[in-house]
Amino acid sequence: MSILNYTRRDFLKAAGLHASIFAIPGCINAVRRPADEPSRERPNILWITCEDINPYLGCYGDTYTITPNLDKFAAEGLLYTNAYATAPVCAPARSCLVTGMYATSLGTQHLRSDVKLPEQVRCFPQYLRSAGYYCSNNYKKDYNFTDINVWDESGKTAHWRKRKPGQPFFSVFNFNSTHQGQINGSDEDFFTMYRSKLKPEELHDPAKVPLPPYYPDTPIVRKIWTRYYDLITFMDKQVGDLLGRLKDDGLADNTIVFFFSDHGLGVPRHKRTMYDSGLHVPLIIRFPARYQNLAPLKPGRKTDRLVSFVDFAPTVLSLAGLPIPSHMQGRAFLGDKADQPREYVFGAASRVDEVYEMSRCVRDKRYKYIRNYMPHLPYVQPSEYPDRADIMKELHRVVKEGALTETQKLFWQPVKPLEELYDTQADPHEIDNLADSDQHRRVLKRMRKVHRKWMFETRDTGLMPEAQMHILAEGSTPYEIAQPSTKKYRLSCVLLAADMVGKSPEALPNMLKLLNVPQPAVRYWAVVAISALNSQAAPAAEKLTGLLEDSSPNVRFAAAGTLCKLDLCEKALPVLAKGLEDPRETVVLHAAREIQSIGNKARPITEQIKQAQARCKNPDETYKNNNHAMFIDWALKYALQNCRQ
Repeated sequence: MSILNYTRRDFLKAAGLHASIFAIPGCINAVRRPADEPSRERPNILWITCEDINPYLGCYGDTYTITPNLDKFAAEGLLYTNAYATAPVCAPARSCLVTGMYATSLGTQHLRSDVKLPEQVRCFPQYLRSAGYYCSNNYKKDYNFTDINVWDESGKTAHWRKRKPGQPFFSVFNFNSTHQGQINGSDEDFFTMYRSKLKPEELHDPAKVPLPPYYPDTPIVRKIWTRYYDLITFMDKQVGDLLGRLKDDGLADNTIVFFFSDHGLGVPRHKRTMYDSGLHVPLIIRFPARYQNLAPLKPGRKTDRLVSFVDFAPTVLSLAGLPIPSHMQGRAFLGDKADQPREYVFGAASRVDEVYEMSRCVRDKRYKYIRNYMPHLPYVQPSEYPDRADIMKELHRVVKEGALTETQKLFWQPVKPLEELYDTQADPHEIDNLADSDQHRRVLKRMRKVHRKWMFETRDTGLMPEAQMHILAEGSTPYEIAQPSTKKYRLSCVLLAADMVGKSPEALPNMLKLLNVPQPAVRYWAVVAISALNSQAAPAAEKLTGLLEDSSPNVRFAAAGTLCKLDLCEKALPVLAKGLEDPRETVVLHAAREIQSIGNKARPITEQIKQAQARCKNPDETYKNNNHAMFIDWALKYALQNCRQ
C-alpha cells in the first residue's frame, strides 16, 4: 500500500474520466463535474493565512497569548491539533500547498527557485477557475516555480468582491504581520508599528512570557518573545476584521473558512528546522450551517487527525465537488472525496537562502524521526538574513560566553546526529534523542523504513545537488528527469552514496569506489562523505585532485573545498574562482558557499571574490534570478570577512 495515499479513491473511475486528459495541455476543463453527477451549490472558500507561527493561540491552550477572534472562530469551527507544514520555510511549503505535491518531487525544495513544472501538473486554483470559481490571492505567492497564470487576480488589492454577481470564489488573504522580520528593530519603531495599535490589556508582559527549555532566559530573549506574542494579538485583530468584512458582505453563511500558518515561529530552532517547532501549525476550519454535512465533527470540536500541507489542495477540490487529479500526492480530509486518515506526515529541509542543508523527517501521532544527510554540518550555519536578527545576535553572545544549559547546548553543537527520534508525547520539545535507545529500536527501524519508502515513492529530487538538478533538467523539468524511466536519476545509487556521509574512516575505500560511478549525484555525495572525514580524508587527496576537472560543477567544487581543507589549495582555488564566473546562478552559489566554508584559505582569490560580488550588484545584467544574486552576495560577503581574518 502506498505511503503517499494508502486508500485514496480512484477519482477517475468515479468520474468516468481517463487519466490521460490531465496530461494534455488545454484539457483543464476536464475537471468539471460530469453532467450525470448530482449538482449542489458550491461553497465559497476563504483561506486566511499568516506567517511564522506555531499554535500559540488561546484555543490551543496557550494561556499567555491574547487571541479572542481566533478563539471565537475556533469555537465555531473545527480545530486540528496535528496539522503540519511539509517544509519549515515559506516558499517550498507554499509550492506544496498550491500544487498538492511535495516540493521534493517537483524540485521546488530550495528557497526562491525558478523551477519549471511539468505539463500535467497544475495548481489547484486553475481547476477551480475552470469550474467557474473566481480565484483571488492577496498577496503572497512565493511558489518556487516559474510564474504561471494561477489566479484571476493576485496582488495587494485582490479580493472576492471583484467576482461576477453570484460567482463562487476561492480567496486567499495572507497576513505577514507575524513574519520573523517584524520582531527586529528599536522599541520605538515596534511600538509605532504594532504595540500602539493594541489596548493596554492586550500587551504582553516580558516577565511572564513562557520560554521553551532550549532557549536561554535573558532580557533580550524575553523581549523578542514578547514581541512575537504582541504580533500574534495584532494578527488576531486582522483576522477579526477580515471575518467581519465577510459577514458584512452577507457571505459568512455560504463560505468555508480556513485559518493556518505557513510554518513554525520565525526564530532560531523553530523556522528552518525539522522539529515540530518548525513544522507544527495551527489549522482551524469553520463550516457554515448549510455545509455542516461536509464537516466530520460538530462546531467547537477538536480532532487529532494527522493533516499535511500536501492534503490541502485535494481537500479544497473535494469541498468544491471537483475530481482530484491523479498527479496530486495528498489526500482529501474533508468533503465528498475525503479519504481515510493518514498514518504519517513528512517534512523536508533543503537550501534556505545561501545555506545548503539536507534533512528529512517523518512523524506519526507520537514519534518523530529525523534523518540528517549532512550530519557533519551544524544546525546553525552562518547565514546573512537570520544572523542580522536581534534574537540571533543575542543567542550567539550567550553561546560565546558559555552560558547555556546542557539542554540549550544541543542546538549549537558543531555537528548533528545522523538520526534523531523523539517521543513527542513524553518530550514535546524534542530534546531527548532516542535514536540510540534499545527500548525504541523497533520504532526507529519502522520510522526509518517509512522515511526511505516515502523518498522512493515521491522520487525525492533533493539528493541531486541543486545546480546539477537544473543542468540535467534543461529542456525538461526536475520532476520528469527524476522518474525511473529516464534513468537520469538512479535514486537507489544516490542514496547509497548519501548514506556514506557520517561513516567512519574505515568506509573510505568504498567512498573512493563511488567516485568512479557515472552518475554525478553519486560522485557528489561520495565527495561530501570524504569531506566529512576532515583530516582523515587525506588518503583521498589524489583521487579528489582528479575530480577538479569533473563534468559536474557540484563535484568539482566539493572536491576543491575538501582539498583546501586538507591544505592542498594550489590547484583547488582556481577551480572555485572560475566557478564564480559561470553564467548559471545556482552554479555560482555553490562555488561561493564552498569558498565561504574554507575560511581564510580563500585569501589568494580575494580579487576574484570581489569581482563576483560586484556582478551581484547588477543582477538583471548577470542572472535570471535576483534572489539567487542576493544569496551569492551574502555568501561572498562572509567569504571576504573570512579572508580578512
